[in-house]
Amino acid sequence: MPAIAGPSSSPQKHVVGSRLEVTGGLRSAEVNTCRKRKLRSDSAAEVSSSTPVNSISTPMKWKSPRRCAVSIPKTADEEIKEDSNGNLASPVISAVKNLSVCLDVESKWNPRDEEQMKAVKEALHVSKAPSTVVCREDEQRRVSEFVKSCMEQNKAGSLYICGCPGTGKSLSMEKVRQQADDWAKQAGLPCSETVSVNCTSLTKTTDIFSKILGKNESGSKANGSSSPLQQLQSLFSQKQQQSSSKMMLIIADEMDYLITRDRGVLHELFMLTTLPFSRCILIGVANAIDLADRFLPKLKSLNCKPLVVTFRAYSKEQILRILQERLVALPYVAFQSNALEICARKVSAASGDMRKALCVCRSALEILEIEARGSIDQEPQGPVPECQVVKMDHMLAALSKTFKSPVVDTIQSLPQHQQIIVCSAAKAFRGSKKDRTIAELNKLYLEICKSSTITPAGITEFTNMCTVLNDQGILKLSQARDEKLRRVSLRVDEADITFALKEIRFFRNCLL
Repeated sequence: MPAIAGPSSSPQKHVVGSRLEVTGGLRSAEVNTCRKRKLRSDSAAEVSSSTPVNSISTPMKWKSPRRCAVSIPKTADEEIKEDSNGNLASPVISAVKNLSVCLDVESKWNPRDEEQMKAVKEALHVSKAPSTVVCREDEQRRVSEFVKSCMEQNKAGSLYICGCPGTGKSLSMEKVRQQADDWAKQAGLPCSETVSVNCTSLTKTTDIFSKILGKNESGSKANGSSSPLQQLQSLFSQKQQQSSSKMMLIIADEMDYLITRDRGVLHELFMLTTLPFSRCILIGVANAIDLADRFLPKLKSLNCKPLVVTFRAYSKEQILRILQERLVALPYVAFQSNALEICARKVSAASGDMRKALCVCRSALEILEIEARGSIDQEPQGPVPECQVVKMDHMLAALSKTFKSPVVDTIQSLPQHQQIIVCSAAKAFRGSKKDRTIAELNKLYLEICKSSTITPAGITEFTNMCTVLNDQGILKLSQARDEKLRRVSLRVDEADITFALKEIRFFRNCLL
């Protein structure tokens, strides 16, 4: 007998029940969504805490998540904003967008792009003068105060600037000259007449007086028999007219040239500042740090002792800061931070020369460029590898290329048997004994040749090779009646020998 469908087994009820389940699921998901959105604000948190999620007694008119978000009261920290297109944008979304923009800027760097590579190279070029000279503020302030004091008092004076090459002396002087002109205009004083002379460009040391006078040698001779120096001495020994009483700022760069060729010219140059009506503000720039100690006593006796300002070598932190200042203006990142740091550490330990640091960075950039071109030749259609910037390995290769020791070059260029003698000497002097006889060194040489099946040289030829190494400064030979009893010692560091020969397996095994 067919079963009669009861109320519990009604298909319509099953359908309705399933619809209610689906609707309830949707509503519960909507409740959770709205609750999560509302928890972001304090007011929504109070509502959600007072009304449990699972106990819904009365039907509510639920809003969509978008409407819920808009209906939340606006706070200072969470205010919905509209962008230029009229779309809603929250501060969180704006921050994410800004971050993506920053990441997109960094991702724009492509070493295969010739324009980008050219821009980075120009930023790291020595001739590229930065807008501001960093890490030399104290030295510039002292020089500027000296120049301003002379201009205010209308009084002549001399200043000597010394420091190692690449410490920012010439660049700082150019900035000081610009600052002096700007200051004079603001103070209502007449701008000084500036004479910048690079002493290395002079044919003769006495030509510097012609540069100061504004005439060449032929013009001076045409005016009479008096020399340019005599004309300057006469000019500054007489009272000048008020219209021609401007101060004269003389910047003599590379003053070492005057010292080595003619010391009298140096003395006469500084003495121009001691004349009664002199208008000279003399600033001498030189690399010789000990020049002040050698010539100050003489200048002091002539009553023209200059003020001395010393430019110290750049430290690791200063070199790193200058490199970052040059690269920060670029819209992309071409160097890893640890690569710049190892460059700054190595250059500061070696010389502190900023020009050397710029040269190393450019060399590392060229190594990356060659590497990128090689990847293009292998995979013309391939994408640019991620993070293809100057890394540690590029910088280490550039540093090795720049600071390569001449001893290493000499050892690498030696013939094979002389390199074996050098390896024998390195092994012989590892202990406390610092010298050996030629006979003892020859014994080690024969052992190495025998272990490698290399035909050794005779004792006479071996002695001659040791003499050649002595002439090249690698070994040191003492005198003795018997050639075999001559003492041999090593003049170079064992680390240089290891570095020079480590790429060859045979010598690498010999030095173990």
